[in-house]
Amino acid sequence: SWTVYARHALFGASMLSLGLAVVALARPQKGTESEEILTEGIDIVVALDASGSMKAEDFEPRNRFHVAKTVIAKFIEGLRHDRAGLVVFAAKAYTRCPPTLDYGALLNALDGIWLGEIEDGTAIGNALAACLNRLRESRAESKVVILVTDGVNNRGEIQPVDAAEIAKTLGIKIYTVGVGSTGTARIPVDDPVYGRTYVNMQVDIDEKSLERIAGITGGLYYLSLIHI
Repeated sequence: SWTVYARHALFGASMLSLGLAVVALARPQKGTESEEILTEGIDIVVALDASGSMKAEDFEPRNRFHVAKTVIAKFIEGLRHDRAGLVVFAAKAYTRCPPTLDYGALLNALDGIWLGEIEDGTAIGNALAACLNRLRESRAESKVVILVTDGVNNRGEIQPVDAAEIAKTLGIKIYTVGVGSTGTARIPVDDPVYGRTYVNMQVDIDEKSLERIAGITGGLYYLSLIHI
């Protein structure tokens, strides 16, 4: 009957009143917090080599490409308040992520890069040009390109040294990171009949070119020999 429903309604109203009383005693508040951030304001674009030579397993059991991605990810995770972007290149260069403060999106873009997606080759000059194009209109006080590669340029319309000269004119510093070692290393070869096999091949890093590219702009060259 209606009297039964009325008793339940009365009980519900009592519980609602009790809940509101508890919330009132908790004194919930809403406010804002301001934080002053002092930063130099650096815009950074990382150029990652995704050419076939990055398959070389200098860092057994990892290859150069895996090590390069891992090092770049750690670098991004350490950034604070500086915009960073990503260019990936092989025979051609593409912007994978424009400079951003959304480091999560940048890390996702990095994680989604795989060897073999781009026609094989190493167009370092084109990669640097793509980075400079992203930074040329930047208003940041410092503009930096970080080139991560094994350093043997063999494709592209733009020579790396010419790109470095343009960077110098634009006030952009280039830091180069050589990934790998000199000597022999295992390189996987995928055969349609026998599947994946490994061959030992001579692998080198064009350190002189990487040092020259960085030196023209006032940057530095680093050799990555970290086992990860």
